[in-house]
Amino acid sequence: MIGEATRSRGSAGHGGLLSGLLALVGALADFVESRLGLFATESKAALAQLLTLIICVVAALMFFAIGYIFLVASVVVWVARIAGVNWWWIALAAAGVHFLMTFVLLLIAKSQTAKPLFPETTTELEKDRQWLKSLDGRSRPTN
Repeated sequence: MIGEATRSRGSAGHGGLLSGLLALVGALADFVESRLGLFATESKAALAQLLTLIICVVAALMFFAIGYIFLVASVVVWVARIAGVNWWWIALAAAGVHFLMTFVLLLIAKSQTAKPLFPETTTELEKDRQWLKSLDGRSRPTN
């Protein structure tokens, strides 16, 4: 009996630990493999969903642009008939209005790019950089 107890403890010692570690690594590998398989399946579905979204948005923008062109053309013809002038004068005026609106919007966009993005975050990061450069045992500044 004493020999059997020693033998079982010996087999549960090194062999048990090693087989337990191998089982743990195997289970972990199976877990990671199953999660990666799930991620691969879902990423294919997400790609299809994203492509559908992009195609629909691009098509909607194209249809909007074409509709806008027809609307402007219709307004040009309508105003030309009411005013009794050639349509191309009205078309030139419409083009001028569109170019003026484009210029104004570009000026607004340019003024927006002059403003820094995330100004408070940039200030805090700069404070952190200065604090890291001047580490001499003092505490971090709170301002």
